[in-house]
Amino acid sequence: MKLPEPDKLCEIFSALGFVTTSASMPRVLQCAYKAAQASDTTVLLQGETGTGKQILARAIHRLDEKRGKFPFVTVHCSTVNEDLAESELFGHRKGSFSGAVSSRSGLFQAAEHGTIFLDDINDLPLRLQPKLLDALQRGSVRPLGADREQEVDVRVIAAANRPLEPLVAEGAFRADLFHRLNVIRLSLPPLRDRGEDLAALVMEFAGRYPSLYERIESLEPELLQHLQACRFEGNVRELENAVQRMLFMKNDGDSLTCADWLRQESDSGSEVDAKRPDDIPKAANLLWIVMLRQQLPFPELMRKIEGELLRRAMQVGGKTRREIAELLHTSERTLYHKLSAHGIGGGPRRAAG
Repeated sequence: MKLPEPDKLCEIFSALGFVTTSASMPRVLQCAYKAAQASDTTVLLQGETGTGKQILARAIHRLDEKRGKFPFVTVHCSTVNEDLAESELFGHRKGSFSGAVSSRSGLFQAAEHGTIFLDDINDLPLRLQPKLLDALQRGSVRPLGADREQEVDVRVIAAANRPLEPLVAEGAFRADLFHRLNVIRLSLPPLRDRGEDLAALVMEFAGRYPSLYERIESLEPELLQHLQACRFEGNVRELENAVQRMLFMKNDGDSLTCADWLRQESDSGSEVDAKRPDDIPKAANLLWIVMLRQQLPFPELMRKIEGELLRRAMQVGGKTRREIAELLHTSERTLYHKLSAHGIGGGPRRAAG
């Protein structure tokens, strides 16, 4: 099979919703493209929550010439009710349990000729794992209350947000099910390792929600620099949600800026709550953006910040320098020297005695 060139692959998958231009992704996309042509082969996608596993799974399905026109059915394994799981997955016959007033097909039957996507497979209850394994090995399911098995023609793509090998070692995931799923395995890197994708992703999301804001044509360079320094523990999903908040709060202009980012981080523009521990990272984000915008060396930024904090303390901190020093958890002598270094005079008097 002749694979498209890397740029063309990125274009193909971006059109299907999996946006990337990162140098770390062509190998993943090549394997995904090949997997789409292997219509009957199980695929296991691994990666942190929010890295786009479901989007990639759907892209593989849509590129599958044999199955792409048939259903793509998602099973959220982390929310499967153990008591109803067999019925949900494999169906049931009328009267097979209390409340079964009619026969019903399961999700495997609903995916006939297409793809069933088992999301968060690592969270599938242990009791259900042998039943899933049996269905995968036999290519058939037995609805609850049925006398016979029913053949199903489905392609299985599973996704795990935690590595499965340690779970197998701990006895939390069956080794035989892991080996059955682990045929084609693709690992999606976290967004923090895909810095080249940030600009394309932000612009994609900005264009995806015209009801929030219509006119985004560019990104401020300082905003992109800031985003490249963010950890994004929630990965692409976290970024998309942040872009939506930026669009919702934006009132003018056709470029997303650092000011837009800070606005969406500040809880709809509310004042800082000093009791909230997450305000320290927010303050650090603001300082980082100031440093980028003004091209300040780090020591110079820290010197300016210290000076501004001292001025603020002198204005509102107390009636005497001793009171201000106590507020700052420093000595009056140290406060005096720092005020002198910053050329700050006047203010509260020296405490008597």
